[in-house]
This record gives sequence, structure tokens and C-alpha cells, in this order.
Amino acid sequence: MYAVFKRELFSLLNSLMAYITIGVFLLTSGLLLWFFPDTSILEYGYAELTGFFSLVPFLFMFLIPAITMRSFAEERREGTYILLASRPLTDWQIILAKYFACLVLVLFSLVPTIIYYYSIYKLGLPAGNIDTGAVIGSYLGLLLLGSAFVGIGIFASSITKNQVIAFAVAVFICFVAYSGFDALSKIFSMRYLESIFLGLSVNEHYQSISRGVLDTRDLVYFISFVFFFLGITKLVIGGRKW
Repeated sequence: MYAVFKRELFSLLNSLMAYITIGVFLLTSGLLLWFFPDTSILEYGYAELTGFFSLVPFLFMFLIPAITMRSFAEERREGTYILLASRPLTDWQIILAKYFACLVLVLFSLVPTIIYYYSIYKLGLPAGNIDTGAVIGSYLGLLLLGSAFVGIGIFASSITKNQVIAFAVAVFICFVAYSGFDALSKIFSMRYLESIFLGLSVNEHYQSISRGVLDTRDLVYFISFVFFFLGITKLVIGGRKW
């Protein structure tokens, strides 16, 4: 499993697409956070990164599907999955190796954004006037959100051999999971339906963790969400004649 993980990670790191995708993500988040007047933290005037953590989920909807779209789609297109499946590995080991390789790359894309925290830390009056606990909670929320989106991306890649289709399907599912249930909760005014849709909403649990309060219900939700999509990925590749 480690060999597959290493192969997948180095394959991603050797891909120009990964660097372009991460570069676009960092450039877009930097422009939105510092330069565009409507979202600039300099215009906002408060030493906090709330705007950044509100924007990143929407950037993740495009970044993560771009990273995961090749996971199974490329294997299927080139016919190399048969060779991989002939190794002494279970389907779960193959899926988890690809999942963690993509998740590590998402983590790599978040690491440079720590400079935003350092900048706000220094720019605050007085210096250090920033809620570090809330920032840590928000980064943990982003990591959990990223893990959920990677699960969606892996599933989308397993159902087609066309990377563009895998990307489009993953973007759509990520958008529905993040914003769709919130919209449904507002449409249905009945209280019990509203609470059900909010409970299913990725955004609701992400916002809960971003407030700096680590609730086990939110952790259980994200873990269950990931294993749900990895589970149906297992059904897809397990029932396919490659």
C-alpha cells in the first residue's frame, strides 16, 4: 500500500497540472484576500482571517477535483489498473493509497497560506492581535473539508475514464454537498426538515469547527462522509470488469 501511495504522490508531484492548479489556487486566494476591494482584509480593517476561510471552500471545489480527476480515470484510460490489481493488494488498500496521496497534496497547497496568518499577526495593532485558536480551528476545518472533497473526487474519478468528466462530476457533487443542503433547509420551512438538511450540510459542520470548537459530532460526520464516498468507490471498482 505504501508503494502505491508513494507512486501516486510522486506521479502527482511530477505532474505540471498539479503545480499549475496549486499555483492558481494560491494566486487567487492571495488576490482575493489582499487586493480585491470587496474581499480585501486591508479594507476590512480587522485582524482576522474569516474572509479567507470563507473563500477557500469555493476554491477547493475546483482545486481538489483537478487533483483527484486522474486517480482512477487515467488508470482506466491507459489500462494500467489491471496490473495494479494483480498485486497483492485489496481494493481498499488501492483506494486509500490514492486517497491519502491526493490529501497530502491538498495539505501541501495549504501550507504556504500560513504566511497570511503571519502577516496578519504582524500587521495587527498591537502585534499579535489575532485569535490564534480560531485560526487553528479553521485550518483543521479546512483539512477536514479537503478530506471530504478528496473522497468525492476519488469517487468521481472511478466512474469514468475521461478526466474532464471526472472533474465536472466532482465539482458538481462538491457544490451540492457544500451549498445544496443549506439551500434546501431554507426552502423547507418545517423545522424538522430544516434540521435534517442542516445536519447533512458540509458547510454547517465546517462552520462549526471554524468557530474553534471541536465537536465530536463534526468529526464523526466528516469521517462518515469520507468513508461513504470511498465505500461507493469500492463498489464501483469492485464490480467493474477492467
